[in-house]
This record gives sequence, structure tokens and C-alpha cells, in this order.
Amino acid sequence: MEILKIEKNKKKYINLLLLADEQENMIDRYLERGIMYGLLDFNHEVKAICVVTDEGNSILEIKNIAVNPECQHKGYGKKLIRFIENNYRHF
Repeated sequence: MEILKIEKNKKKYINLLLLADEQENMIDRYLERGIMYGLLDFNHEVKAICVVTDEGNSILEIKNIAVNPECQHKGYGKKLIRFIENNYRHF
């Protein structure tokens, strides 16, 4: 497993993002300005996705975190949260 920053074709993951935020127009408001991370398996299949935004004044917000339905309850979401905590600890 690896966690990668996804910088291009973020809309490619819209079906997964819609699991956590049911309105596509709301996703559009933060998707391009946010930083997207994907948790991928060794076959480069996305198991989970997360979008983090900088809201200013040293405030970061997790706008979306979603785990592929067939991959839920396996700790993938928790792994992404830990990654975000560690990656932005000193923001």
C-alpha cells in the first residue's frame, strides 16, 4: 500500500468522492483548490481517497474522505487519517 498525491484528473474519482459528499456541485467548490491523496494497493487500484484544503490562518480541513465500498472496514480510512496527521503536524 502507498499513499500518493493526486494532482491531475481529480474528477476521475468523482464516484468515490460522492460517497462522502452527495452533491457534485459542492465537491467542485473544493476539489481543484484542495490537495487530493489516494491510498493505492500494489496494483495501483485506489482503495481510499481524501481531499484536504487550506482554509487560511493555519486551518486545514478534510473536505472529503471516502473508502471504496468493497474495501471498507479494513483500516484504509484510518491509514489516510494518520497520514494526514503526520504530514501536516507542523503546518
